[in-house]
Amino acid sequence: MRTFKLEQSKTEIITPHGGLALVGHSVNRMTSLAKTSRTIVKRHGIANIDLIRTYLGLICLGKSDFEAVEHARHDPFFKAAMGIKQSPSSARLRQRFDEDARVLIPLLDEASVEFLCKASVPVGTLATGHAPLDINVFPMDNSNTKKEGVAYTYKGHDGYAPIAAYLGTEGWCLGCELRPGNQHANKELLPRVRQLTDAPLLVRLDSAHDAAENRAYFRTHGVDYLIKWNPRSQDGLAWVDKAHAAGALWCHTRPGKMETLLSERLDGTEDRLIVKVTVRHSDSTGQLFLEPEVSLGGWTTSLKPDAVDHAKVMALYQDHATSEQFHSEFKTDLDLERLPSGKFDTNDLVMAFAVLGYNLLRWMGQRVLLGPDAPVRHPAKRRRLKTVMRELMYMACRLVSSGRRLYLRFGQHCPGFRAFGCIYESI
Repeated sequence: MRTFKLEQSKTEIITPHGGLALVGHSVNRMTSLAKTSRTIVKRHGIANIDLIRTYLGLICLGKSDFEAVEHARHDPFFKAAMGIKQSPSSARLRQRFDEDARVLIPLLDEASVEFLCKASVPVGTLATGHAPLDINVFPMDNSNTKKEGVAYTYKGHDGYAPIAAYLGTEGWCLGCELRPGNQHANKELLPRVRQLTDAPLLVRLDSAHDAAENRAYFRTHGVDYLIKWNPRSQDGLAWVDKAHAAGALWCHTRPGKMETLLSERLDGTEDRLIVKVTVRHSDSTGQLFLEPEVSLGGWTTSLKPDAVDHAKVMALYQDHATSEQFHSEFKTDLDLERLPSGKFDTNDLVMAFAVLGYNLLRWMGQRVLLGPDAPVRHPAKRRRLKTVMRELMYMACRLVSSGRRLYLRFGQHCPGFRAFGCIYESI
């Protein structure tokens, strides 16, 4: 085996993060942050847009801690790629975010929707023709900290419980609002979907949102909904009697287990409640129970029964579980399980940065990593953010300055060069 002699160049600028050029180019060309950030008046100090570009670049590299900026502020490529004139220190970045978090959050939220509009992102629809809008809460473990707003979550640890909304089968994120860990799920987020699609909308929610006022809210806004039913204090045996009285057909899925489906009108409207009643007289090994076990599951929906039968309703809700993968991409791929600040508003701002970074990376993955120019990968409908970061963000290249121009020089065998060039030239 041959050994290598290690050397460090004193003149060449080589970076392992060539994909930052795509991020900076996209933000500068496809959002108005350079203009809107000037509405936050600062008489002195680093410009707001430089702070935004700096932290967004870190987020897209999977670095959420403020200390990571110390290396970036001395990296000529990082500054050139993101268009940064003056780089902040970690202390200055943290201080400015603490001061201006509440006014920066709306700017980033608007920029995220603006980017999706200008990028003309495709919004996939379901078999029913609806564009799904999945709204869900996910816990973030911030235990053993004294951060503002941390509380005991339903997962059994201290942390936050942000609520996120994902549009389309691709999972475009239209908002992620940070909330204290013990705040109960309710209607918190209905984004401006009509800017992105004219398709009918189907909002899918879990049982924490099962409330009459939520259903009335969706009906008022002309939006179809599919919400997991919360049985609360329902009597299972009473539902069994109701099924027998209605002459429901029971399906024996195995010896000792049978189940059936019931449907009834909801809230005095055409909406319906679909209830699945399961009765077990024995377990899967054949052990008999002294008394039958009755379990209830159900869904409330505004979808018409002549268009969507019971089986399709259940299948549509099962697809809602895809949003759990999007949650994990925030927490693992973007390194946001434990938020970097002790201030609640600053952490909320970090989540706003994460939404914009998430959509940028998702767009890159859908734009080229599913096409013929992508590096060799297994077939898929959607690329995970970590895959996008590995294939595009972590591309080694050399920064060359010649004739008053900057060039990015990639290796001869760089597998992602064609995909990289396709995105950059299309912006």
